[in-house]
Amino acid sequence: MAIKFSNTFLLRKLHQLTGIVPLGLFFFVHMYTNSTAMNGAAVFNKHVQDIHDIPYLLLIEIFGIFLPLLFHSVYGVMISVEAKPNVLNYMYGRNWFYVFQRATGIFLFFFILFHILNFRFGLIPYLNPTSVAGNADKAYGIVSGEFQNIWIMAIYILGLLATAWHLAYGFFLFAVDWGIVIGEKAQKITLSACLSLALLLSVVGVNAAFAFVRPCGLLPKALCEEQKKPPTDGPVKF
Repeated sequence: MAIKFSNTFLLRKLHQLTGIVPLGLFFFVHMYTNSTAMNGAAVFNKHVQDIHDIPYLLLIEIFGIFLPLLFHSVYGVMISVEAKPNVLNYMYGRNWFYVFQRATGIFLFFFILFHILNFRFGLIPYLNPTSVAGNADKAYGIVSGEFQNIWIMAIYILGLLATAWHLAYGFFLFAVDWGIVIGEKAQKITLSACLSLALLLSVVGVNAAFAFVRPCGLLPKALCEEQKKPPTDGPVKF
């Protein structure tokens, strides 16, 4: 007997997949690249240039980032609009998580649009007119200049925190909905791991943001300074 799936079921599964695979992977890479700013402009710019040198980068951006992001964002907003939270009637932790997931999703729809228009295309009026794309040698200066504005920094920190939560809790929902984690005990352990991941991503992301306005971000500067080796006038003796 053939198994029939509704369009809603398939769309929701695709929504989860796009959030975990291309977009989740992109966020991890993004956090790594941003964290290289801890070691200064030259290191960060080099990593941005390495990304620019990836073959077929435009196709990867279109089919691996922009289209999945567009679908995940638009369909996510549709799901959030249809949602019927009952957190005031049943104030359980999972009910609050349900609300946070949808609230962060709606916020991220506007934040990511702002982020792309600002740094990818430089199209936000009265802000940075130069896009990072195609200007890898100026990437650190572009981002650093924007983050000197306390309001822009605050918006990006909120965006990082929302993304960290949305992605990490999305991992939990994916594991439960796809039948990867079934038992109550296994779900509690998975939830704790995902909440820990959200905290870790938040710390890494916020520190990376501050690295554009302060050497090494919020960490001691000594952790990011290269060890200076004394010069040698002749061959090294062993």
